[in-house]
Amino acid sequence: MHSSLHSKQKGLTMKYFMTLLVVAVALASCSNKNISQSTNSTKKMELSLKEKAVAVLESLETGAKEPIAYINPNKYIQHNLAVGDGLAGFGEVMQHQPEGGFKAKVIRAFEDGNYVFTHTEYDFFGPKVGFDIFRFEDGLIVEHWDNLAEITPPNPSGRTQLDGATTISDVDQTAKNKEIVQSMITDVFLNGKGEKTPEYINPAKYIQHNSQVADGLEGLGAALKYFAENGLVMEYDRVHMILGEGNFVLSVSEGKFGKGDHVAYYDLFRLEDGKVVEHWDVIQPIPAKEEWKNDNGKF
Repeated sequence: MHSSLHSKQKGLTMKYFMTLLVVAVALASCSNKNISQSTNSTKKMELSLKEKAVAVLESLETGAKEPIAYINPNKYIQHNLAVGDGLAGFGEVMQHQPEGGFKAKVIRAFEDGNYVFTHTEYDFFGPKVGFDIFRFEDGLIVEHWDNLAEITPPNPSGRTQLDGATTISDVDQTAKNKEIVQSMITDVFLNGKGEKTPEYINPAKYIQHNSQVADGLEGLGAALKYFAENGLVMEYDRVHMILGEGNFVLSVSEGKFGKGDHVAYYDLFRLEDGKVVEHWDVIQPIPAKEEWKNDNGKF
């Protein structure tokens, strides 16, 4: 899904992709009579939205045909700007897989209403980390967003972009935790009220997975000081989406980074007792519009 997917590599044949499309369309166009057969049994076997999203991602590596049936063949809105819209765009990605195929290992997966968001270790022409968001309608994927970055060495605290806690808890606190993250992004990152940081982040336990930042508020402070002293920026201009399940909340934002590059910020937070205790992120530059492969926009 990276722009380098268009480099010349040995890929799947169009014949294989067309087979996938035929399967998807056939399944989507089944008669009501066929769909309703063994209704009770089907309900028991029906996968959750989270399981469907994970299956689609893992099929990039396994080549399994079945998961494409979880994508609406008539409506698939793509927000990865390096990929064409619809199933045709998905097929083009598959055509450009490298020798040995893609790799996709889902580390974390969460479900929030009709949305599923995942944290995944990829190999797309090199190791990458990514967040994916899928929106479902009537049990089928109809929209996809993502953010990807290169895998980097461990940060100053020895943590990687993907390790750390994975257990979902406090599901009854989902709405509250989303509100906390929304307020933190608004106060600290949008409005620049850095003095309010300790109200949202546990100063005694803040585990950081950003490649360049150490644990604790001291690590965050040192990173911000470095940026200021070197004429670099980390600005959040707008929050587009807040999704969560239990103690995990993902924020999707737009802003500027480094020397002023237009970027998408995907930040995943883990909370305990109403405060952030762990953070992962992916920051990806947004290409100029003339480079887009679809017209749906990044957000």
